[in-house]
Amino acid sequence: MHKKDQQFITTVHNYYCEHGRHSLLWRRTNNPYRIVVSEIMLQQTQVDRVVPKYRAFLRQFPTAKKLATASLAEVIKVWQGLGYNRRAKLLQQCAQVITNEYGGRWPQTYIKLTSLPGIGPYTAGAVMAFAYNQAVPLIETNVRTVYLHHFFPNDTDVTDKYILTLVERHLPHVGDARVWYAALMDYGSYLKKTHGNPNSRAAGYVKQSTFKGSDREVRGAIVRTLTQTPQSRTQLRQALKHLDTVKIDAQLERLLAEAMIIKQGREYQLST
Repeated sequence: MHKKDQQFITTVHNYYCEHGRHSLLWRRTNNPYRIVVSEIMLQQTQVDRVVPKYRAFLRQFPTAKKLATASLAEVIKVWQGLGYNRRAKLLQQCAQVITNEYGGRWPQTYIKLTSLPGIGPYTAGAVMAFAYNQAVPLIETNVRTVYLHHFFPNDTDVTDKYILTLVERHLPHVGDARVWYAALMDYGSYLKKTHGNPNSRAAGYVKQSTFKGSDREVRGAIVRTLTQTPQSRTQLRQALKHLDTVKIDAQLERLLAEAMIIKQGREYQLST
């Protein structure tokens, strides 16, 4: 291994030893269900917001079987506050596959994990690392930050494919994948706070759209309102009169098509 690579690895490990977030709840388990819950919650959501929701979610649904057998309405109610409610639906579908098709046992291979609902390449890699301590190349925003900062300080349009070749080069050979990825992610979070976010220099970077007035805001508002009580279209428009009625109607149709909600008579409600 080149001297620069060894220095890089030492820098990452030293930061983690001194400043790592060792107390995070999902860092203290190798239970694949709990790892999956944390990873899906952490998608596009800050750690500080996830911690209390993660704790509350696992109190309500401590196992995949408990989650699988709950109603979607129950799941969405506990999920409220995290946004992107479709993640909760996919997480429950994943738990149902694990319960009904795998007898409650989680797959231990990357390929089988990626076949599960809601489990993409990154999440499958994270389960392999954090649950099974297997060194699978993976990339997410904090890992990307570290590599852009150290290896591409002045470059633009850097592809994840190329970054992954470096990630793979630095993977520990035996038994330390869990610690290594935790260290990379914590170091990346630190670099963002102290040096700014370099991810805008990555190829394929897409700036997140404004939340105010977006379809995402409308979807969230509809779901949040329906967690309280069923509503007709007229009642929803009145309750959400600060939002565009055309968008309300469009998102109602999308939520119906996704089976997030159902319609009984004139009223909409969360799927049971």
